Amino acid sequence: MKIALDAMGGDFAPQAAVDGAVLAAQELAGKAQIVLIGQEAAVRPLLDQHGDAAASLELVSASQIIEMGEHPAKAYQQKQDSSIAVGYRLLHTGEVDAFCSAGNTGAMLVGAMFSVKPVPGVLRPAIANFVPKLHGGMGILLDVGANAECKPEMLEQFGELGSLYAQYVLGITNPKVGLMNIGEEEGKGTTLTQAVHQLLKVNPHVNFIGNIEGRDLFNGKADVIVCDGYTGNVMLKMAESIYDIMAEKQMRDPFFDKFNYEAVGGSPILGINDNAIIGHGVSTPLAICNMLLQGYQMAQSGISDQIKNTFKS
Repeated sequence: MKIALDAMGGDFAPQAAVDGAVLAAQELAGKAQIVLIGQEAAVRPLLDQHGDAAASLELVSASQIIEMGEHPAKAYQQKQDSSIAVGYRLLHTGEVDAFCSAGNTGAMLVGAMFSVKPVPGVLRPAIANFVPKLHGGMGILLDVGANAECKPEMLEQFGELGSLYAQYVLGITNPKVGLMNIGEEEGKGTTLTQAVHQLLKVNPHVNFIGNIEGRDLFNGKADVIVCDGYTGNVMLKMAESIYDIMAEKQMRDPFFDKFNYEAVGGSPILGINDNAIIGHGVSTPLAICNMLLQGYQMAQSGISDQIKNTFKS
């Protein structure tokens, strides 16, 4: 198995990417190989600094970089030898089993849509993220940014995608799916959420438990939390701020430590024909390492095949 990493993506690349890849290679020794994609002149000296610890890493050359501020679609189209474009090409041809990047989020989404492409039947892929549960384990929240405006059928599919991930990757049997809303009652919410509720209620592929409220984000009421990308992104950023505030006030707690983006490393794109993960732009070596470990976990679980099989039926 091979897990690819965009070595040029992120505010601290390529140093953080190489350091994180070396950490992940040690964790995955005998299980998977890490493939770095980037500019040889920039990456090779950093690998050499790690000596034998980096011996198992493979380097694939990519001469171009899609910068954070570039227009995603235009840059992806014009820079076909960028680390992101090359990474998706390797993923599409099956040369790697997962592709991870802390680079331009929009370009990662463009690559997912136009390279590996959405699974037939999936209206719009979703970016997922993870929320720690107060009494242990993790839940999954989607969408968190790919689709700011959604149709009811899209949110219904988010429930299915999240349920599959929770079952096959997180190991949750019969995961509970909740719809984020402003009240628990069936008739509450906007025209959109009311329509989604009716669709999820009769969907045989999910264990729908009804509406949930913002206060239920971290309790055990739902394992899968469904919302549009606008709402999900606001909730995600608020959760991240809780960790930052506590760190600033020098308050430590094992539960709130899980709010640190480094603990998970990245957000999977669900609903595409392969495994791709988007990391935080400020990813540290630890975050990069955990993103790569998540990529391995996704590839090992066969989640993309599970999604294909579900939407084919």
